[in-house]
Parts: sequence; structure tokens; C-alpha cells
Amino acid sequence: EHILLSRNVGVPALVVFLNKVDMVDDEELLELVEMEVRDLLSEYDFPGDDVPVIAGSALKALEGEPEYEEKILELMQAVDDYIPTPERDSDKPFMMPVEDVFSITGRGTVATGRVERGQIKVGEEVEIIGLAEESSKTT
Repeated sequence: EHILLSRNVGVPALVVFLNKVDMVDDEELLELVEMEVRDLLSEYDFPGDDVPVIAGSALKALEGEPEYEEKILELMQAVDDYIPTPERDSDKPFMMPVEDVFSITGRGTVATGRVERGQIKVGEEVEIIGLAEESSKTT
């Protein structure tokens, strides 16, 4: 389902992490699962033979087991190497649609979203445009 959804929403590249491999003793079974994942990727028009597939255990990594910590580092390196950096018009005015708003005690209201274009620096004034008739400005 995740692969199909990724294809349908236009995700350009994937990296696969096979989790909980610490619970499997059969190396051949892990190889079979990886082959099936690669076939499924190819079925949905991803380059199944080229997509990085890393096998590890997130829980064991969190528990500090070096073998599995290394797999998380390998995963992050694969993301850095394989996932293309999105292109953004950094020379245009800053625009970030707000996706969610949180109220955090001691901090105030925090808005989250994805930057569509432009750049912003800490302390720089931004204009908030939305449901209100007049926009407001804040830092």
C-alpha cells in the first residue's frame, strides 16, 4: 500500500528499511523478502533493482546495539545519496502553507508546514495571510 500510495502522489524516489530483522534467524528468508520488495517496487514503476534496501532493527538500534545502530546510519546515508534534493525557487518571496498549528506551553502558538518557495531567517518578519480579512505580521 505504501508503494502504491507513493507512486500515486508522485514520490520520485524511495529508500526501503526492512525492520525487525533481529526477529528472523533465516538469512534466506530475509533475501526472499528483499527480492519480493524489489519486485513490488518494479511493479509500481520504481527501479526495483536500484532502490537501496537496508535491513535492520530500529528497536535494537535504540537499545544501543552497535550492529543495528550502523544500519540506521546506513539508512540515513542511503537517503542522502539516493533521494534527490527538492528544487525550490529560493529567489522568490517566502511562502509556506500552514499544515498544522500547535499551542505549546511556554512557547506560544507554533505553525508547521512545508516551504514552497523562498527563504527565511531567524527573527525575520513574516506576513500571515489566511481566513482573516486583514493579514498580520510576526517574527
